[in-house]
Amino acid sequence: MTSDLGFWTLQALNALQLSMLLFLLSIGLTVIFGLMHFVNLAHGSLYAVGAYAGAAAAAVGGFWMGLFVAPVAVAGMGVLLYSGLIKRMRRSGPMAQVLVTFGLIFVLLDLTRIFWGDLPLAIEKPGFLSGRVALLGIEYPAYRLFVIALGLAIFTGLAWVLGQTQVGAMIRAGVDNDAMAACLGINVERLFFTVFCVGCALAGLAGVVAAPLLSVTPDMGLQILIPTLIVIVIGGLGSLKGAIAGSLIYGFVQTFGAVLAPQLASVLIYALLAAVLVIRPMGLFPAKG
Repeated sequence: MTSDLGFWTLQALNALQLSMLLFLLSIGLTVIFGLMHFVNLAHGSLYAVGAYAGAAAAAVGGFWMGLFVAPVAVAGMGVLLYSGLIKRMRRSGPMAQVLVTFGLIFVLLDLTRIFWGDLPLAIEKPGFLSGRVALLGIEYPAYRLFVIALGLAIFTGLAWVLGQTQVGAMIRAGVDNDAMAACLGINVERLFFTVFCVGCALAGLAGVVAAPLLSVTPDMGLQILIPTLIVIVIGGLGSLKGAIAGSLIYGFVQTFGAVLAPQLASVLIYALLAAVLVIRPMGLFPAKG
């Protein structure tokens, strides 16, 4: 089996699909960490809220409506969280931030149960994405290819914004040295708010994109939180390059580890995490700040 080219192609595509899903979730969180120095453990719960909001909208208007509504709804929740909680907690220190956002996980968990119950929900894939595509000698689900393409498109767009626009330059300056950026006339507070809301929207997008592949359950945010944090630690805080590198490393190690060494699959990624922390404590591609 391992000598079959189709086997390696299938596993590589599976790894790439998992990596792109993790990238959509981790990029918002890593930039929030890097720019705002805020430990938001509730980011995974926003992913779950996005999945539920997308499922509710898709039940009314189909998949594409869910894909549009979920990021907007979670960004709106981000506005409320920032105004009511995050802004007040920014100067409280990491321990207070961890405790408050950890409690927020369970608040959002119970809210999803109150509104949608404990039964798993699902989103139907659109017709043209429900089939399979012949690719490199194998038949691969079209929807998984859509997830890969969407992740690459988001990465390309963010790379252009961060690298080629004035807004990107201000974000990079805020990550490197927020106090100096404020002295140069950048409205750092508004920048923080915008980045936080965009990060929340990306979490919602990741949730609705994952919904057709996974069951939408109240605890799906808890399940994805640890992989997301591993991606951020491996890649480095506040860095687009770190987010994509960490996502690819996690996706390929997890996928190929589960296939080639299933007994060690749950250990391999943690062993890699420990090695990165010993050799590069700040991650592979941390932001300068």
